[in-house]
Amino acid sequence: METTTLNIPIEKAKVSKIDQVDFDNLNFGSVFTDHMLVCDYRNGAWEVPRVIPYQAISLEPSAKIFHYGQSIFEGMKAYKDVDGKVWLFRPSDNFKRLNISAHRMAIPELPEEYFMGGLKTLVQLDSEWIPQKEGSSLYIRPFMFASGQGFHASPADEYKFVICLAPSGSYFSGKVRVLIEEQYSRAANGGVGYAKAGGNYAGQFYPTQLAIEKGYSQVIWTDDNTHEYIEEAGAMNIFARIGDTLITAPTSDRILDGVTRKSILEIAKDEGIKTEVRKMRVSEIVEAAQNGSLKELFGAGTAAVVSPISGFGYQGVDYELPELANSYAALLKKRITDIQFNRAEDKFGWRYSIS
Repeated sequence: METTTLNIPIEKAKVSKIDQVDFDNLNFGSVFTDHMLVCDYRNGAWEVPRVIPYQAISLEPSAKIFHYGQSIFEGMKAYKDVDGKVWLFRPSDNFKRLNISAHRMAIPELPEEYFMGGLKTLVQLDSEWIPQKEGSSLYIRPFMFASGQGFHASPADEYKFVICLAPSGSYFSGKVRVLIEEQYSRAANGGVGYAKAGGNYAGQFYPTQLAIEKGYSQVIWTDDNTHEYIEEAGAMNIFARIGDTLITAPTSDRILDGVTRKSILEIAKDEGIKTEVRKMRVSEIVEAAQNGSLKELFGAGTAAVVSPISGFGYQGVDYELPELANSYAALLKKRITDIQFNRAEDKFGWRYSIS
């Protein structure tokens, strides 16, 4: 084994798979790099992380992840600029949110040096996998789950932290049409909606499939109590532009504190765009669509960055959004991606060097 200056042991893959990958035709999150990082929690403490060849994980059928769903994750990306330098985008925000999720799911919190050191070691090792085609990047998936055994309904005594890397193309292609949900809820007050817990996403799949069967791409989630307020779009935060004002819902114990969401709000302020963080009634969005003041709807998240919504359905009626030559969505996406790929000044201090 080779050892980094961070004392993270590295076991290199004997043969690389990189020559088998068509980097011009990458689906999202379906091809994986040569290595992964693993770190185990045993006997009341996190052990030293290790980098090993990408491989299957072996678990007992009694592992508690299968029975009680203690599982959390993060979504990040690595970027390579024209000079070949490698960058991350606001990784400390992902680390903080991972531990917020861990705390809520009764999972032991991870030391920062394990997250940041492991991340840097792994991305440096597999940096040749970072695609440089426009719209592509190296998607990073850190996750934790309960590996300890037992059928008793209680937190596990052992956990595993893993980081896997996937060179990926665009998350969405083409126009995105959404259905405003009136029956199902993504999250509830006092629940785990603000955590990136696996179960949050599993619970979305069935309502989303129903929407797909009706011809939509995704669901716009509404509040669990009255279904009167817009909350999120699929697995993303949502923004609405009414007139020249950009509006998004406030974070809560139902709504994820998205890194891209926070970045958009700061960039919009820097651009002089009026923003409002407040509750959005479904009726307000529908009325704005009817009178022409609803200029844009878009989702915001790590995978897609900014995903414009071309139309939405509500109570059996479809509403189309105008195609704008100078949309906020396009402006904000360009500002973010220019920072991520080191094509522009980073006045916010978000870019993190891996090279």
